[in-house]
Amino acid sequence: MGGGNARLTTMLHIDDFDYVLPDASIAQTPVEPRDASRLLDGVTGSAALHRHMRDLPDLLGPGDVIVVNDTRVIPARLALRKTTGGAVEVMLLDPIDDISWRALVRPSRRVPPGTVVLDSAGAEAICVDDDLGDGVRSVRSVTDEAVIDVAHRLGQVPLPPYITSGYDDDDRYQTVYARNERSVAAPTAGLHFTPELMQRCEEAGAEIQRVELAVGLGTFRPIMVDNIDDHEMHAEQFHVPAEVLYACAAAKRVIAIGTTSVRALESAATLGATEGSTELFISPGYEFKVVDVLLTNFHQPKSSLLVMLSAFAGERWRDLYAEALAENYRFLSFGDAMIVSRDNRSRDGGEG
Repeated sequence: MGGGNARLTTMLHIDDFDYVLPDASIAQTPVEPRDASRLLDGVTGSAALHRHMRDLPDLLGPGDVIVVNDTRVIPARLALRKTTGGAVEVMLLDPIDDISWRALVRPSRRVPPGTVVLDSAGAEAICVDDDLGDGVRSVRSVTDEAVIDVAHRLGQVPLPPYITSGYDDDDRYQTVYARNERSVAAPTAGLHFTPELMQRCEEAGAEIQRVELAVGLGTFRPIMVDNIDDHEMHAEQFHVPAEVLYACAAAKRVIAIGTTSVRALESAATLGATEGSTELFISPGYEFKVVDVLLTNFHQPKSSLLVMLSAFAGERWRDLYAEALAENYRFLSFGDAMIVSRDNRSRDGGEG
C-alpha cells in the first residue's frame, strides 16, 4: 500500500477522457430491486464478464475489506423567489460556520448581496450574501431557524441535471447504509446495495468498513481546463476512522465502493490524517496507497471521476466502457456498475 504522490510530466488533455455517451444510455430511473443492477466484472479475468450486483459476494473472500461512504444526502436544493417574483434556486454546499453556508445560487448575478428570498408561501427563507468566487455565495437564515432546518422544511434532494424524467423518490437517491447528512450528491455506487446483499458479502468473508466524504462541489463540478494538471479540486471534508485504516493495512484486498470512498481513503493516507479537508485530485500518475479494487458506476465524459478511473484502471477503462455501451449498460447515477482492479502502470507505461 506504500508509494508517494509523485506526478509525471506528460501533459494530459481533457479530450483524453472523452467518449460518446448517447442520451439513451443515461439511466433516468433506478432498477428494482437495487441489487438487480448489472455489474461489469473486470477483476475475474482478462475478458470482462457480465454479472449483476447480487453476484458480488461470489467475487469476495476472507481478507477482503469493503469500504463504503456512508454520508447521507441533504435536501439541499431550494426553489425560492425574489420579492419581485423572479425564481431563485439555492443549492446548499457546506456550512461555513454555525450561521452561514456556501451555496450555488442561480441566477447569481441577479441576486445582489443582502437579498432576502422567499418560499412558495411568500415567507422570508434565506438571505443571499457575499460572492465567494467561482459561482459560490454565502447564504444564511433570516430567522432563528438553522439553515439545515430550512433545507429540511423547503428543500429537495438535488438529483443530477441529466435526470430529466421527473423521478422524485428522494429515498431511492440514498444508500441503505446512509447516516450523517453531509453530502449534496449521493455516493452512487452504494445505491446498488441492499441490507441482504451486505449481509451476504460478510457471509462470504468480507469485512465492511465505513468512511465519510462529504460529496460536494469538488466531486460534481466539471473540469473546465484543457490540461488536467491545471484543474483545482474544491475542498471536501473527509473522516476515515483509525480502525478503518488499520483494517485496510491488514487486508488482502481493499475494495472501495465508489470514487468518493477512494478519495476519502487516499486523502487520509496522503495527508496522514483521519479527518480534515481534502483537495486531492487523483489523475494518471498518482500512486495509490490504499485501494486495490474499485466498484463504481459509469461516469460522464471529461469528468474528474472518469479521470480518477483512468488513474486507477489505466487505459483499460476505454475497453470496459465500450463493452458496457455495446451491451446496453445503463450509465451515470441511476445506472449500472463495474468492478475493476488497480492497474500498477504509471502514466508513461512503466511500473509505478
